[in-house]
This record gives sequence, structure tokens and C-alpha cells, in this order.
Amino acid sequence: MVDLTNIHTPVLLDECVRLVTPALEHPGAVVVDCTLGLAGHATAFLKAAPQARLIGIDRDEEALSMATQRMKEEGLDARFTPVHAAFDEFDDVLETLGLKRVDAAFMDLGLSSLQIDETDRGFSYSHDAPLDMRMDTSQGFDAAQILAEYSEAELVRIFREYGQERFSKPIARAIVREREKEPLKTSRQLDVLVDRVVPKSHRGKGNPAKRVFQALRIEVNGELDKLKCTLPQIANRLALSGRLVVESYHSLEDRTVKTFMAQGLNVDAPADLPVIPADAQPFFKELTRGAIKADEAEIEHNPRSAPVRLRGVELAREIPERWRNRFVQDAKGNSGHSPDGRVEFLHDIRNHQDNQKKRRG
Repeated sequence: MVDLTNIHTPVLLDECVRLVTPALEHPGAVVVDCTLGLAGHATAFLKAAPQARLIGIDRDEEALSMATQRMKEEGLDARFTPVHAAFDEFDDVLETLGLKRVDAAFMDLGLSSLQIDETDRGFSYSHDAPLDMRMDTSQGFDAAQILAEYSEAELVRIFREYGQERFSKPIARAIVREREKEPLKTSRQLDVLVDRVVPKSHRGKGNPAKRVFQALRIEVNGELDKLKCTLPQIANRLALSGRLVVESYHSLEDRTVKTFMAQGLNVDAPADLPVIPADAQPFFKELTRGAIKADEAEIEHNPRSAPVRLRGVELAREIPERWRNRFVQDAKGNSGHSPDGRVEFLHDIRNHQDNQKKRRG
């Protein structure tokens, strides 16, 4: 059990509070913490926004229980609703609670202190533990099964795509060879294998197994797919002037967040259009001007903060219906629209141009 009095301060906590709480300065405001963890961010939001209530979502039942205990100890439990779910169930959670819109949504995509510091699920190569890595222990699929059942090509893919590991092929080959003799079941076994494969002359800082562990965690929990499905759900549920704030720790996560936000930050019209219709104007307003990063002082105090990228947007106007429909499809995992996101709108744009010409004529 983690000591609630000795929990690490969340990364960029002050910046997260500054970005989220302006949307909560009215009676009945609702914020959803989609990655509750041990409620480090959540307690800070509620203390800074006394009129708001918070819905805390987490797929880890142990974390949810401890966060609920912390809220009681902080005297915040009357404004707190815990929900056991994955964050890609965002729409279902709000439907169950009878909510149509929320004023803010926050996501911290890093591991929680509980997952990092506890030693029984194999998230970390620092402790010998079963290769589990499930955030929700009720699901059946774990990291050991991936290492036992995935083909060499599949292992190469996840190590390369999710871990950006340059030695993906030799590591995958070694895993397949090793499991023929003995299954890889513990974090120590995997750590030793990677240490044996990766040349010492080609290592960066830190443990050479960190990218492999990261890739396995992402694959076990389906993190990137869930993120891609969750962001459009949140957007469609934001109230006007509502805010979406996301902390990422992996370049693929940050790229997913950046790409999603860009859809609402850019003009939705061809570049050569002389007059931009109001309906083609951006519907998001950028809050961070790119990504906020941890400074040297925070990195020195908490090395885990080094890769963090914090981004936020505000809903500046109602999302056009075509975009709402598109987000509904994206939330299902099948976008059905062109890569540049403009095909559906071109007909309307050209009609607008023709009407402008007629009026000028």
C-alpha cells in the first residue's frame, strides 16, 4: 500500500491548475480527470476551484480506492465522483451520470505514482515482479502473454512503433529464442535479456530496457488507440469556453494530441480562399502556444518530468455539425474522412465563393 502522505508532487502541477481552473469559476462547474491516479491533480483542481465538482475516472481499482480515501482526508469528497472505467468510455460515463456537457477535461498520460512505485505488476524494470503491466487488472491480457504469443515480426513492430527502439529486431529475435527454452515471466528476466542484446557502445542514458518496457505497457493497455478515441469524445462534450488539457510523456502520445487539437486550431478552408466564412474559422483557441515542458529545476527535482509535454485548448465557439459528426466517427475508431479533413466542406466553400461573386456582380 502506498503512503498517501508521501506521494510525489505531480509534474507541472501549477501549470495544469492554471490551465484548467479558469473554466471552473462558476457554480455547478464540472471537470473530468480522465486519469485520476492518486488524485494529485484532482485535489489541486478542487482546492483551486471551490465551486466545481470533479469526476475522476481510472481503470485501476486500487488507485481509485486510494484516491477516494485521499479525497475524504482532504475534505473534498462531497464534490468528488469516482468512476471505475477506461478513459475511452468517456461518453458512457457522462451518459450514466446524466451529463451532456462538462467545463473541463484533463488527462495525464504518464504512469501514476502507484504504478511506478508498487512492485507487483512489473511496470518498472527497477523491481523484479511478474510481467503484468495491466492498468486494469480485471482484463485478461498481460505483458507475459505478449512475449509468449506474439510473432517476432509483431514484437519488432511494437518495440519500434511504441518504444522507438533501434534494436527492436535483435531484441525480438532474442525473446523468441529465449521463450523456446523458458517463458519470460518476470521483469528481471526481460531486463537481463535486453541488457545482453543492446551493445554497450550504443546505449543512451538510463536502463537500456526502458523503451521495451514502455512499448509493452502501451500495447497491453491499448493506450494510443484509447487516446485517439477519447479526444473526440471530450471535444463533443465540452461546454462553450470549456478546456481540454493533456500531459503526454511519449512522442507518439504528444503527436496524437497535437494532431487532434490542430483540427480545431486551423482554418477549415482551402488556402487560396479570399474570404473565410465564419463557419470555417477555428473552434479551438490555443492555451499553451505549443507544448509546455518541465524546466531544469523540475527535471532535477523529478527526473520523470523530463519528457513531459503539456498542451491545452479552449472551445472558442460551438463545434460545427460536420466536425461533431466526424468526431463521433473518430471516437468509434473509423474516421471515414480524408487525411486533410476538408472534403466534406469543399462543396459548401465553393457555394460560398459563388454567392460572393454573385453579390459583387
